[in-house]
Amino acid sequence: MFTGIIESIGIIEKTEKESENLHITVKSDLAKELKIDQSVAHNGVCLTVVHKTDKFYSVTAIQETLDKTNLGLLKDGDAVNLERAMKLGDRLDGHIVQGHVDHTGTCTSIENKDGSWIFSFNYDSSLNNITIEKGSITVNGVSLTVVNSNINSFSVAIIPYTYKHTTFGKLKVGDTVNLEFDVIGKYVKRLNELRV
Repeated sequence: MFTGIIESIGIIEKTEKESENLHITVKSDLAKELKIDQSVAHNGVCLTVVHKTDKFYSVTAIQETLDKTNLGLLKDGDAVNLERAMKLGDRLDGHIVQGHVDHTGTCTSIENKDGSWIFSFNYDSSLNNITIEKGSITVNGVSLTVVNSNINSFSVAIIPYTYKHTTFGKLKVGDTVNLEFDVIGKYVKRLNELRV
């Protein structure tokens, strides 16, 4: 379980394909504090630490994960948003994030608002995920509030702190992002479908 509040930005040191799996080695200040078997969200994707040193750690993404996320697009030197699993009893500063990406979206515009930014994204609405105005969405692991909700698109406002301390500062129009829709909204939508 995560909150969508990014702790650190990691740098991809190496990716290595083995059969259908992708082994990802990350350079991060968090590495020295991690333990084998711990969960860490990478751009919002929950992955298990399988190897570590004081400066680097490795995780493995299986084909199912690669099919539904942007992790297969990572290259050496790319930055990723990192968050360790939350501790029971901590403040929930973002929203409830499972680290289970629903699917990807595409950045369609970035508007500089003289002190903040409006990022807009498209996604495949046929996969039955929805956003609502002022609802929660996770984009590349970052907990955000929807400011413009449409059937297959939405926008979020990014404050300077988030722009500087996440990968939003590196995001470009056309980039693929990981989307995790609000878990409460997903359950409500599914319950309504079952009532019909």
